[in-house]
Amino acid sequence: CSLGLLAQRESGCKALTLNSVILHHISGGGAGVYQRRRRRSWVWNQFFVLEEYTGDEPLYIGKLHSDMDKGDGKVKYFLAGEGAMSIFTINEETGDIHAIKRLDREQQAYYTLRAQARDKISNMLVEPESQFIIKVQDINDNAPVFLDGPYSSQVDESSPVGTSVVTVVATDADDPTYGNSARVVYSILQGEPYFSVEPKTGVILTALPDLDREARDQYLLIILAKDMIGQMGGLSGTTSVTVMLTDINDNPPRFPLKVYQFTVPESALILSVVAKIKAVDLDLGRNAEMDYKILDGDELGTFGIITDPDTQEGLIILHTPLDFESRSSFSLHVEVSNRIVEPRFLLVGPFSDLTTVQLQVEDVDEPPVFTPSVSWMMVSEAAPVGTIVGSVSASDPDDSNSPVRYAIDKRSDMERHFSIDSSSGVIRTNKHLDRESRALHNITITATEKQAQSLAGSAVVLISVTDVNDNAPSFARKYHITVCENAQSPSQSPSPLITCRLTCLSTDNTASVLTRQTGLLRRDQLIHFLPVVISDGGHPSLSSTNTLTITMCSCDLHGGQQLCHWGAPHFQSILSAATVMICVLTLLVTTVIRCRKQQTRILDHEQDIQENIVYYDDEGGGEEDTEAFDITALRHLNQTKLTSRLSNSGTERHRMIQEFIRDRLQVADQDLTAPPFDSLQTYNFEGVGSAAVSLSSLNSQDSGESEGSYSFLKEWGPRFRKLAELYRGRQELFSSVSLITKRSFIPQ
Repeated sequence: CSLGLLAQRESGCKALTLNSVILHHISGGGAGVYQRRRRRSWVWNQFFVLEEYTGDEPLYIGKLHSDMDKGDGKVKYFLAGEGAMSIFTINEETGDIHAIKRLDREQQAYYTLRAQARDKISNMLVEPESQFIIKVQDINDNAPVFLDGPYSSQVDESSPVGTSVVTVVATDADDPTYGNSARVVYSILQGEPYFSVEPKTGVILTALPDLDREARDQYLLIILAKDMIGQMGGLSGTTSVTVMLTDINDNPPRFPLKVYQFTVPESALILSVVAKIKAVDLDLGRNAEMDYKILDGDELGTFGIITDPDTQEGLIILHTPLDFESRSSFSLHVEVSNRIVEPRFLLVGPFSDLTTVQLQVEDVDEPPVFTPSVSWMMVSEAAPVGTIVGSVSASDPDDSNSPVRYAIDKRSDMERHFSIDSSSGVIRTNKHLDRESRALHNITITATEKQAQSLAGSAVVLISVTDVNDNAPSFARKYHITVCENAQSPSQSPSPLITCRLTCLSTDNTASVLTRQTGLLRRDQLIHFLPVVISDGGHPSLSSTNTLTITMCSCDLHGGQQLCHWGAPHFQSILSAATVMICVLTLLVTTVIRCRKQQTRILDHEQDIQENIVYYDDEGGGEEDTEAFDITALRHLNQTKLTSRLSNSGTERHRMIQEFIRDRLQVADQDLTAPPFDSLQTYNFEGVGSAAVSLSSLNSQDSGESEGSYSFLKEWGPRFRKLAELYRGRQELFSSVSLITKRSFIPQ
């Protein structure tokens, strides 16, 4: 038996069989063996179907057929695999395969399926399962596409013909192995005659040799790519290519003018720019960089020229000062050239140019000029006021005969040591000079024109003050010398005990002191004051007398000092003064302490009086407030202690207390805000049962007792016990206390 796979392509009315598979079943030996026999002209496992089918009916692809199928309807066919029953369907009875969807080869080029033939009743395979492929055939349905477009490229100007600019590439999604659908050729739609393109490779080339960037620096090309080898009916795509011409140094610099004219004031500053010139170079970047050079016309190097790196201008700079009176005009020959030169363009001509720059110097009114600008003069410090030190001279560069006025800058001679004649420029001393105070004077002299005083020139004059012998020599510091005593010498010569000799030829201004007598004793004189006369060798010679202090010391046999009370008298005087000061301070401290003790004792009594006189605020009512505690139980006073305390105070102390009370009474009488003396005053609640009644002033109580009786104070309660103790038995003191008590009871 056999299973056949048939594929037919409709071409008119004729059916073409493409594939067939025949399988034979051989029975024998109790075992079934299947052998495959393939016809040589058939490809049994492939079907072909065109992509992009747009018909209304399913597209017939081929037919499955088995030799076991006798046409009696007992065999049915099945498909399995990619797209089975979704893209591809099969007629179970006839085995016809159809495509029910449109296929796109660019999405999937082939499908792998499996064919089955089964018994319709038992559903058993009547043939082994066979695998086959349905291959989608390509049609020209995709146009070429430039994936990298649009393009941009550069090429040097004046490049030779055929210079490669850029390569464009178009891709076609169609099958390159089937037909000409993917075979692309290129052509140029826009950009001729300047550029061309290779049809097969897409390389864009220059087509003209004289592309000039200065004339046109950019070109826009349109490139066409067409499949089917460019034949009619092929699909096409386009892209744009922008070509920029890059610059080369093919243009020399040129001056727009052959002669430039400028005016420069003679007062122009050194290194200032006095003129600008610029050559024109049509090139760009480094190809347009230029250098300027002065060839002639400036033998003294008054000017220089440099290139401005930003603008490529030639900047003419002043190197030395201008003087209209010396030279009023300059004519400079200037050359410009490129820094970079293309050798292939040298035959065209030199890459440089020449021009003439004429500079006219303008006359400017200039200040006077000193000759020289710095002067050195000398004057003796002994020179009298008005001595001529020297002179300066200045002239007007514009008019040498123009008069000049001289003056000293006050800031350089604040103390007015010198003066100057405004017409002649003679400098004189204005004060007595002292070299020891200031040895060098640095003054500034100014010169102005009499007609234009705003313009001033200046010069520096250094005046050195020379020395004269006007200072007598003296000791450099205060000297204290010690000398060993010698008690064995019997000499009693009346000559001076100590002499001083100044070595005239001494190079370090030192002198030696010698003793002229050996019998120098400390007990006779401890300190010697030696007058020393010092003179110098100047003209005239000056001298001064200085005192040298010499202290006698006790020494051993070898000259070592054992006892030397240097400066003892001075120390003793200091010690005596210190002793006196200590005594005075001790006396002052003792006096202050006694005064403070006396004042403290007086204040104690004052505090005792005032502390025990207390006033209260009334928050209760009337006589019932006195029932706080029994006043009669508190009437027993310590009579002995009070008597002893008062007896020790003394009469003087009583007098001080009376004066204090009198002063307080006077202050109270002058108080206009105090309430009436006999008004009713109420105080805090003090309990019940008290024998005391409401208080008025002491003079208004009607106890019926004499003025010297103080027993009623006990009845006032414990607050007035202190008063009873203080004033018991003292008539004079009680009268004073009654007054202060009366004033103190006034409510505040």
